Amino acid sequence: MVMMERWKGRVALVTGASVGIGAAVARALVQHGMKVVGCARNVDKIEKLAAECQSAGYSGTLIPYKCDLCNEEEILSMFSAIKTLHQGVDVCINNAGLAHNEPLLSGRTEGWRNMIDVNILALAICTREAYQSMKERHVDDGHIININSMGGHTNTSTAPRNRCDCYDGGTETGVREAKTHIRATCISPGIVETEFAFRHHNSDPERAAAVYESIKCLKAEDIASAVTYVLSAPAHVQIGDIQIRPVEQVS
Repeated sequence: MVMMERWKGRVALVTGASVGIGAAVARALVQHGMKVVGCARNVDKIEKLAAECQSAGYSGTLIPYKCDLCNEEEILSMFSAIKTLHQGVDVCINNAGLAHNEPLLSGRTEGWRNMIDVNILALAICTREAYQSMKERHVDDGHIININSMGGHTNTSTAPRNRCDCYDGGTETGVREAKTHIRATCISPGIVETEFAFRHHNSDPERAAAVYESIKCLKAEDIASAVTYVLSAPAHVQIGDIQIRPVEQVS
């Protein structure tokens, strides 16, 4: 991807970079020569991935950073550290997300609060801080990418909307209203074979496995390819929304 050349040596933040889509995105960006700050609550797997990237001879660097996205102070400290060590963020990949099996009529408030903290508030805080980082350094070609879900586009009375409605459209609108050339994109995958289902159905691993056995699922690398496609678009091209699902997925 020739257009990815312009991102060489520049800084990307990938949240939830320890496993699944986040790890695949971090690897892809390092492969294309970016300095990638990969954050998660547990950085052991990111440290292992960083060593793998180095051994593979990738031209970029993966920097593990321990951060609990439920804690705003930790998020702000992370952005402060990135500013001190790497000047700031040029690309922000809001990937971290989770789902608890907590239905509206019987779920626990604690589970709802955790989902709101990670899926909505952390995304909003990271978006704000990334934009401010770009603005103060006069970076006018930065990019904010939110990894959402096809579930956010389901229009039924029983399916709760997720961060798609809350912030993805708002991110693009916000950067346009700010009169910048910073771009914002939402990527909404369907079923991707990661650890997500096993965490969602943590008390029923057979049910989780069945999610991935029923059809030929997307791979985390498919979503990473979508991210590099978006980043490689010419500077005058705004890709607002990508919906991607397995061919066999019905809804």
